[in-house]
Amino acid sequence: MPAGLFKFLHQPMCHFPRFPHFCLSMNVVRYILKLLAFSLLLPASAKSQGGFLMPPGVRQVEWPFDYVNNFIVVTVTLNGTIPLKMIFDTGAEHTVLCRRELSDLLGIRYDREFRLLGADMKTELTAYLARNVRLDAMNVPLAAPDEDILVLQEDYFRFESYAGIDIHGILAANTLSDYLVRINYLQKTITVSKHGVFSPERAGFSPFPAELYRKKLYLRANLGFVTDSLPNAKLLLDTGAALPLLLISSDSTMKLPQSVLPGQIGMGLGGDLQGYIGRVQDVSIGKYRQSGVISYFQMADSMLNTSFTNGRTGIAGNVLLNRFQVVLDYHNSVVWLKPSGNFRKKYVYDRSGIYLLASGNSLNEFVVESVMNNSPASEAGILPGDQIVRVGLAPARILQLQNVLKVLQKKPGNKVRLLIFRNGVKIRKTLLLRNLI
Repeated sequence: MPAGLFKFLHQPMCHFPRFPHFCLSMNVVRYILKLLAFSLLLPASAKSQGGFLMPPGVRQVEWPFDYVNNFIVVTVTLNGTIPLKMIFDTGAEHTVLCRRELSDLLGIRYDREFRLLGADMKTELTAYLARNVRLDAMNVPLAAPDEDILVLQEDYFRFESYAGIDIHGILAANTLSDYLVRINYLQKTITVSKHGVFSPERAGFSPFPAELYRKKLYLRANLGFVTDSLPNAKLLLDTGAALPLLLISSDSTMKLPQSVLPGQIGMGLGGDLQGYIGRVQDVSIGKYRQSGVISYFQMADSMLNTSFTNGRTGIAGNVLLNRFQVVLDYHNSVVWLKPSGNFRKKYVYDRSGIYLLASGNSLNEFVVESVMNNSPASEAGILPGDQIVRVGLAPARILQLQNVLKVLQKKPGNKVRLLIFRNGVKIRKTLLLRNLI
């Protein structure tokens, strides 16, 4: 069973339990690979999620978002009271609240309890199903008055450590599936339109037939390697994944690129996700071609239940999708794409070998989680547990995680001077950045 895959231990009020597929990973460039799809089988009498609705007379709304460390973060209110920062996620089947203390504060009742096993098949986790919850888009006329959401007993995700900002959960993009959903990464807006109000074709978008499976959209792409190719690959569109591309690799499906880095590509709950990091020579979606795409390769597991992966080859995350404006048409199973100003932007990989986590009340304390072997960080003597207190001339306390990561991705040959705190002693270190892949 691969890291991050959970299965039910106990599921009351369920005629036939299904295995929920959940994979939370922090990849080697400190982004989160998150493939969340808690898959429930509700009783036949249970209603489906209601989704967001516009008030009468409103035909289109523009919902601003923050784009932080390659996550789309929107703000909603819970039961009209508590504002929540949520990752807008096309790869999630259900909306998830990570902070149970917030739902407890509002007296939200839980319909069912689920016992889950972690990636190590030992760590026991708990989640709850809450019905009839109200979600409102902050300062936007969109309301989901009757939602079913999952509430985690504890914040197993720790999104804030990886994203560097406070995150309360995941908002499933399919809550907007009654409308056309247009994502503009440059303007940082999600435009929600009733069908017939906005024409992607007249706006210069190109249509691509998609497969809609378990409330998620899949696109076909051709993948080109130096000595191999994989035509007609099936990719899950996952705006909850802060990376370009993740592929499931096996001898029967694809060969790894000639130059890859082996090692940990993520951290699952109770277990690490091992694989390889490299570049795919080109990724073509119809007429649109991207070159030198950073890709993470997860080795296939024979125990993987393909009914939950839908036979996918991998996922396309925000770092690839943000090269486009994207329109999602769930009703007609079509994805519309239009190149944006990011289309020709190069894919940049970390050049330091440092994997950082954010901590502290203001998330401005940066701790080294691990160090890549044979990297500038390892050669400079950086160790896990070191706390970075200064980057160049800037004190860490005035920075955000994404600021530090950008410095560690500067051009090869740049020197990065760090002041670290280790066992009560301040130590100066200098990294000479270089390409790692």
